[in-house]
Amino acid sequence: MDIYVSNISFHTTEEDLKELFSKFGIVKSVKIIIDRLTNKSRGFGFIEMSSEQEGNDAILGLNNKDIEGRALGVSVAKPKANNDSFSRSQRDRKW
Repeated sequence: MDIYVSNISFHTTEEDLKELFSKFGIVKSVKIIIDRLTNKSRGFGFIEMSSEQEGNDAILGLNNKDIEGRALGVSVAKPKANNDSFSRSQRDRKW
């Protein structure tokens, strides 16, 4: 199960999240999204748990939990949006 985590402290590492979510089951992967320009955390990321039950347990156990002074937002990750909604002129812009 893929989980979306928001409001992550900028000091929290992927290893910190893995340890936190491991209390609810097997963590297959952790990815904190990094800003390309600043190379710093954007404050959200994704966790992949090995089963739906473990993912649901993690969501129930960690949503709104205070971690490093911030209440985590934990929910089921939505599939990535398809960007085909842009018109051709918008897609082909060079600037």
